[in-house]
Amino acid sequence: MKGIAYIAALSALMLTAGACHWHVAPPDDTISLTRLEIKSPEYVPILMEPADNLTTAEGAALGRKLYYDPDLSTGGPLEGKACASCHLQEFGFALPGPKSPPVLPHVNLGWNQAFLWNGAKQGRLEDAMRFEVEDFFQVDLGRINANESYRKAFKEVFGVDEIDYPVLAKALAQFLRTVNSFDSQIDAFLQGKGFLDESVLRGYEIFNSERGDCFHCHSIGLFTDGQFHNNGLDSVFSGFGEGLYAVTGNKNDLGKFKTPTLRNVALRGPYMHDGRFSTLEEVVEFYNTGVVPSPTLDPIMTKPGKENGLQLSAQDKADLVNFMKALTDTSFIRDTSLSNPW
Repeated sequence: MKGIAYIAALSALMLTAGACHWHVAPPDDTISLTRLEIKSPEYVPILMEPADNLTTAEGAALGRKLYYDPDLSTGGPLEGKACASCHLQEFGFALPGPKSPPVLPHVNLGWNQAFLWNGAKQGRLEDAMRFEVEDFFQVDLGRINANESYRKAFKEVFGVDEIDYPVLAKALAQFLRTVNSFDSQIDAFLQGKGFLDESVLRGYEIFNSERGDCFHCHSIGLFTDGQFHNNGLDSVFSGFGEGLYAVTGNKNDLGKFKTPTLRNVALRGPYMHDGRFSTLEEVVEFYNTGVVPSPTLDPIMTKPGKENGLQLSAQDKADLVNFMKALTDTSFIRDTSLSNPW
C-alpha cells in the first residue's frame, strides 16, 4: 500500500500537443512552422525526438492525411488500404477480430525502438515508417508526386521538391508521435486526480506485486518494457512462432515476442502474437495455470514459488481483468484531432 500511496501522490501533466511558436524552418527557410511539444505524465520517460525530424503542427497534420489516405497503397499489393484500415481509432488504433497475427496498436510509438511482433524493424520511428511506405505499402511515388496538394505541403514542411520514401516516413512519424494515450482511470489515480473502485485497486496491487508479476514486462507508464520475452506459450517453435529468433538467428531468442502495451487492451483482441486467446479472462488464466516450460522461457516465469502457476483465486483473476479494463482511454479514442481528416 505504501507503493500505491507514493504513486498516487505523483502529479503530472497529461499529454498535450502544446502549440509552441518556435521558428522551425525547412531548408529553404520560406515558412515558419509551429513546433509541437509532446508532453506526458512524469511516470513516463521523456520523449526523445530526432533532431532532423522535430514534430510540428504542419508536419503532424501532413502525416495524419497520409495515415488515412488509401492512395498510399495505390499500385501495391494492398490496393485501397490506408494505415488506418488496420489501425482503427475506436479500437485504440488496433484491429480487433480473428486476425493472425493480431495488429499491434499504434499508440505511444514515439517511445519504441523495436517494431512488429518479432522485432523485424528496429531503430527510430522513422525507420519503421520507412518500412511501411517502401516495403509494406509499396507506395507509388509517381502518384504521390503527381498530387499538387501533397507536393506543396511537403515543400512547405520539409523543403523538398520531390517526395521520396524517407520524407514520407518523416511525415508519418511526426503524426504518430502525437498519437498518445495517457488519460485512463489508472492515469487519473496515479496523478491523484481520481479513485479506483475496490476491485480495480486490488487488481492494481496484484499487477504491481510478486503475486501477479505483471509489472516486470508491463511497467507502469507505457505498460510495456519494449523488450522481447518468451512468456511460455509453447515448447516447440516454428514459422512465425520462432519470434525474435527469425530476426537474430540466436537460439536464445526462440519464442520471444515484443511485449505489447496494455493501454486500451480491453478494446482489442484476440491476444498474444498468434491471437490464440479471445478474452482477457483467458489471458489471465494462461498466466495463472498454463505456462509451458522451454529452454528460452523467461526467468520471470520460473521464479521460486511459481512452479505451479500464480495460484490466483477467482476474485484475484477478476480483479486483474478489471484493472486492465481501467486502462481504457475514452478521450483518446474520441479525440477528433487524431481522426480521419478527409
